[in-house]
Amino acid sequence: MNFRMPVAQDGPAITALIAACPPLDGNSSYCNLLQCTHFADCCLVAERDGRIVGWVSGYRLPADPSRLFIWQVAVAAQARGAKLAQRMIAALLERPSAAGVTHLITTITPDNAASWALFKGIAGHLSTDLTKTPLFERNAHFVGAHETEWQATIGPFALPSKARQ
Repeated sequence: MNFRMPVAQDGPAITALIAACPPLDGNSSYCNLLQCTHFADCCLVAERDGRIVGWVSGYRLPADPSRLFIWQVAVAAQARGAKLAQRMIAALLERPSAAGVTHLITTITPDNAASWALFKGIAGHLSTDLTKTPLFERNAHFVGAHETEWQATIGPFALPSKARQ
């Protein structure tokens, strides 16, 4: 498995991977291209045999760069069961561009058991807590059309030595 920063040419494959990974919300192709270029330092693709089988997108909060928001995590069906999602996030945290990150943040709907298990596992691996609070509520923010998105916050934690350089 090869982990690397995305490039614009990865956009179509990433869009297709996200579409094949319900319950992930699809983004526009343009959004994925921006993630592959403007936010490449905070995103990662996993390749096996030249094919993208994993994707993590994120960004550091502009108002608080110590917090890395993980936007999406997608793993192709043929790559599941090997803790690829957790390994991709760990690799993202090892990058020098993650220097100064002390918290991971994401949002998860209540019924997304796989994401809750992933982020609880990451908190355990980092020997820190996971707290959750409602961020975008079903009725107030989504007019009843989408489940409440709960913000999961992991941290504080110390980064691996590579990221502190």
